[in-house]
Amino acid sequence: MSKFSSKLSRIAVGLGAVVALSALVSPAMAAKKEVDKLSPTVVRDLHFGDALFYYYQGQDFEAITRLQAYRQWGRMPHHDAETDLLLGGLYLSLGLHNEAGERFETLLTQSVPEGVRNRAWFYLGKIWYARGYLDRSERAIKEVQGRLTPDLEAERMHLLSNILMRQQRFDEAIALLNSWKGRADQSDWLAYAQYNLGVALVRKGLVTEADPFLTAVGTIESGRRELRSLRDRANLALGYAYLQNNQPALAKPVLERVRLDGPFSNKALLGVGWADAAEGQFQEALTPWMELRDRNLLDSAVQEAYLAIPYAFAKLNANAQAAENYELAIRSFDTETVNLDASIAEINDGTMLDKLLKRDENDHYGWFWQLKEVPNAAESRYLYHLLAGHDFQEGLKNYRDLAFMGGTLARWQDSIVAFDDMLDTRERAYAERVPQADAVLNSGRLDQYGAERATVGGKLDQVETTQDVAALGTAEERDQWARIVRLEAALLAAPNDEETNVIREKTRLAKGVLYWRLAESFKARVWNEKRTLKDLDQALREAQNRWVRVQKARSSMPNNTGEFAARVEALRLRLETAQQRLAGVAKQQNGLLESLARNELEQQKERIGTYQIQARFALASIYDRAAIGGGSVTTPKEGATESQGELEVVPQEDAPKEGAPGETPPAEPATQPAPEAAPELAPGDTAAPATTQEPPK
Repeated sequence: MSKFSSKLSRIAVGLGAVVALSALVSPAMAAKKEVDKLSPTVVRDLHFGDALFYYYQGQDFEAITRLQAYRQWGRMPHHDAETDLLLGGLYLSLGLHNEAGERFETLLTQSVPEGVRNRAWFYLGKIWYARGYLDRSERAIKEVQGRLTPDLEAERMHLLSNILMRQQRFDEAIALLNSWKGRADQSDWLAYAQYNLGVALVRKGLVTEADPFLTAVGTIESGRRELRSLRDRANLALGYAYLQNNQPALAKPVLERVRLDGPFSNKALLGVGWADAAEGQFQEALTPWMELRDRNLLDSAVQEAYLAIPYAFAKLNANAQAAENYELAIRSFDTETVNLDASIAEINDGTMLDKLLKRDENDHYGWFWQLKEVPNAAESRYLYHLLAGHDFQEGLKNYRDLAFMGGTLARWQDSIVAFDDMLDTRERAYAERVPQADAVLNSGRLDQYGAERATVGGKLDQVETTQDVAALGTAEERDQWARIVRLEAALLAAPNDEETNVIREKTRLAKGVLYWRLAESFKARVWNEKRTLKDLDQALREAQNRWVRVQKARSSMPNNTGEFAARVEALRLRLETAQQRLAGVAKQQNGLLESLARNELEQQKERIGTYQIQARFALASIYDRAAIGGGSVTTPKEGATESQGELEVVPQEDAPKEGAPGETPPAEPATQPAPEAAPELAPGDTAAPATTQEPPK
């Protein structure tokens, strides 16, 4: 199964404790029952073992199909509960969390050992949380009775706190996090607890109270990528909290702790610049903003830096540099607008998802599948943030599963064609063989064979009664016996002389010897003949049975074929209906994902458009003030580089005054929503935490 992330892998491992009820074990293991573990189960129905074979091969869809079919046919009477548990785990692997949750909630009763039940409820709550069902997740987490293992208990507490925070129940989250005391070896969980507690306090407006917790996380020394990202995130959250609280002096040193090569460096550089600008240090603000401008323009923080730089130059009365940078911003925004329009046109052609899935040649499906590579297309560079988002990934998984289902239905449709061919072949064979069968049935051969057997049996009885030993002799012996009988008959008419008497004596002697030999083997030959008759009787009975079966098949064959044809036709209609529904759902899913991508690009285009308007208006204001003041704006010569030490200073009488009419400075630091906790992160994850908030403006 495709690895989604280490977190999801741990969910699968945990659910293995529940699904383990269907595992095969030896009798010796079955005799030893461990505490808080399910009793091992021995397969008692062959069809359940067949489904397990596909389950252990990783063919979850095939295992579900067989389990459902065997249950409908009543082939697994001894594994009803195990079937439901196994189906729950399999539905989960396919991303069908509603079906899986219903089965687990039904089966996790008091009859299940408490340790297994608690772990199952915990992982079920984790699953609901991952899918966004916060109410169900909270209910499942609260079903845990007693305490779990220390690691799972720490994760359960953090999961519950994240649920509370996402429901805006910050007071409850703060109380819960304050009450948790981790062990010495749970430093990772302690860092997450401090971060989430600090975020909850910021959400409540208690920035001063949040500082110790976020600072503790923001000063962690660790070589692990996970904790370094968490450290940057804590510093970014605290820094922007101070900016929102109009405390730029406190915000700047916090934001400067963010790594320059980390995932949050762009927003940190922007925040440092605005902290300097808020204190009137516009020349110092240019340092982070100039660094930021050299980065990828796709980032909104970089886009804002294109406006912040000329804004700072204007505040420093360096109108030439301000005008030049406004013009640079306008040109850059124009170029990006053209690229965005081309990308939107690419999305509108309806092939975006097919391009995304084209590289995925393996026939993967289910919740654990993940898109690993994106095509080298124009729109890809603008959609990395969207493609990495939870909503889009879940939608793409659904579309991928729909494509897998479409392929499965197509294969089943081919099977229907094969069934039609089988029926046609059967009908042709029937048409060819029925005349032959009718000829045999009407010939009366079986009665003839029975009569001949009765005749042979009567002859044998007569031979045995009369002791006709010559009748059972070999062909040579019967020929010799016949010649002696003919010789005796001829000798009866011969004269009674010496020569004839000698012949008569030799004939009598030869007859005696032959008779003695025939008589000696007579009983054995009678027994052999009777045994042959018994074999013949057995063959006649088998022939009679086959005769009857042929007669029944002859009468039922047309109806049987018609019944199969009707079933195949019904299945064909069901498949066609399912394919139509699937095509409709796939089209809707495709439209939804393309709409998400299109909206993402439209928002980027709208943001750039807003920045363009601000840049054009600010540039126009600079030229207007220069014209009104009788001066001019001198653009630096081509090839000249900007320097914070070489600024064009406008004479004081021509310098714009604060709040002068027509002055529209570019965006000040926008009000950033309070930083969000890291609900998708847990110790052990290697991916850098991704904020769910828009970059600071």
